[in-house]
Amino acid sequence: MNRAVRGRVAWRKSSWSNGSGNCVEIAGFRYAIGIRDSKAPNGPVLAVSPKQWAAFIKAVKAGGHDLS
Repeated sequence: MNRAVRGRVAWRKSSWSNGSGNCVEIAGFRYAIGIRDSKAPNGPVLAVSPKQWAAFIKAVKAGGHDLS
């Protein structure tokens, strides 16, 4: 994903972000959801399909990714 494309979208941090700087940001692109490290906005972006993102969010809400 090139920088010009990344610069034209609105990146969002989680509402659970605590200001520590250890956050991820997401952005909706035409055919993908972009995920990046908020500390490195010009770094790599992980792109997943909307279907993959929806499955991930569903699993998170069901407790499938709890770290405890």
